[in-house]
Amino acid sequence: MITHSSHLWRHDDNRIPHFMDSNMIRLSAPFTFKPNYVFAKSHNFDFHSQRKSLGFKLENSKARNAAVFDDSAYEAERLRLDAKARESMAETSKRETHSGSEDDPKAWKWIIRKRIWDLMEARNIAQNPRPVHHRIPNFVGAALAAKNLGELNEFLVAGCVKVNPDSPQKQVRFLTLSGGKKLLTPQPRLRTGFFSVLESGMLSPSTINEACTSVGVAKYGKPIGLDEKIKVDLIVIGSVAVDPKTGARLGKGEGFAELEYGMLRYMGAIDDSTPVVTSVHDCQLVDDIPVEKLLIHDVAVDIICTPTQVIFTNTTIPKPQGIYWDKLSPDKLGQIRILRELKSRIERETGQKLPCGPSEKLPPTARSRR
Repeated sequence: MITHSSHLWRHDDNRIPHFMDSNMIRLSAPFTFKPNYVFAKSHNFDFHSQRKSLGFKLENSKARNAAVFDDSAYEAERLRLDAKARESMAETSKRETHSGSEDDPKAWKWIIRKRIWDLMEARNIAQNPRPVHHRIPNFVGAALAAKNLGELNEFLVAGCVKVNPDSPQKQVRFLTLSGGKKLLTPQPRLRTGFFSVLESGMLSPSTINEACTSVGVAKYGKPIGLDEKIKVDLIVIGSVAVDPKTGARLGKGEGFAELEYGMLRYMGAIDDSTPVVTSVHDCQLVDDIPVEKLLIHDVAVDIICTPTQVIFTNTTIPKPQGIYWDKLSPDKLGQIRILRELKSRIERETGQKLPCGPSEKLPPTARSRR
């Protein structure tokens, strides 16, 4: 919703608004403007440089000036960026497994991931979007796994639930909103911002289902920043593979669950006692994730929900305590604005420069040798 304020201006005027109301939707995704009018207050705001990054287009109406979210434009760009990211992950997996596990400590993760992705496709356990490779795989029975999760006491007593934005957890997001809880969900790959908050009171019964999709989150969610005072009672994350005996988990290989967890720790929204749950198909349960090879920022799970069972792992794997900057590559840092903001803030507050991890990309000479 665009908030009304003191100055009315036409976008084809040569004037630039001096203020954008803080209550306006603050989305950053590829959208087009088709406005005749915009309401604005006085503040330094460069409309011409921002018009392409705002997530809605404005259309003139005789009754009122309304912000109309461009669903198709948002979804088209999201799919384009997702395809680009999966292509990059495929290249990374080839690079990190090419020389064998002795040369690359992350090669074993890609071997397990590929085995699960291949199995789900071969047995037709996978659901759209397909192929499931380089995704948190959607699976047959995802709604049953969500039902089991929704019956957990940890879920029932939670007031705010953080849920990943992937397809197999869509029903978990629906149960969260329809149950009157606050839903905290990351914007896809953190590329357009940080987290969005949704509450059932912000939605009508007819829009709750849509609000559980990536487009719906961008359309109806309230973006929050690092200074938001919020308490998260339960974390739900997607997985490619998980060990029911240890709680060790593998995601799709981009590390976003770990980054989101670390940032929530920084915000004081979670602590060691906050339960971490994942919903997966039974075929995603494995017994060959070596705990000793996990990294300090890897997030283990306390509870696993499948279509047929609920498993309490009683994991002893320590929870990450924040962002481990010496493990974070400059490539990842360059992709995620909120991480750069957090790093700059900590450096200003401490007066010390934070370390940076090694690049994810091999130099050309290393590639040729391999």
